[in-house]
Amino acid sequence: QVQVAESGGGLVQAGGSLTLSCAASGRTAYIYATGWFRQAAGKDREFVATIRWSDGITHYADSAKGRFTIFRNHADGTMYLRMNSLKPEDTALYYCAAAQFVGDYSVNYYKSDRYNDWGQGTQVTVSS
Repeated sequence: QVQVAESGGGLVQAGGSLTLSCAASGRTAYIYATGWFRQAAGKDREFVATIRWSDGITHYADSAKGRFTIFRNHADGTMYLRMNSLKPEDTALYYCAAAQFVGDYSVNYYKSDRYNDWGQGTQVTVSS
């Protein structure tokens, strides 16, 4: 069992930056990849970014490319999402998730059902 917990959300003006953190605990040796998803009010949950723990390979949603950076601290396993140039449409509840097995990572990295363990979410609100 793996536990993940997000932090770092808040209120920021459009154009600003925010860094989210995700602390992993438990059987972290079994983590294959971790990712960030988000869900805006009234919308479905969507993929944001992911990182594979063995080699640091990352993937991003088109909406995040060029603005968001996912990375992790190898010493303690904490994962981060650095968000720059934030827009009001980035407003959402952001979730951290961990996956032990995703099959073909290059194909399945964005599929939420491949991620087994989820945090409670941290709210990001971007004002215009």
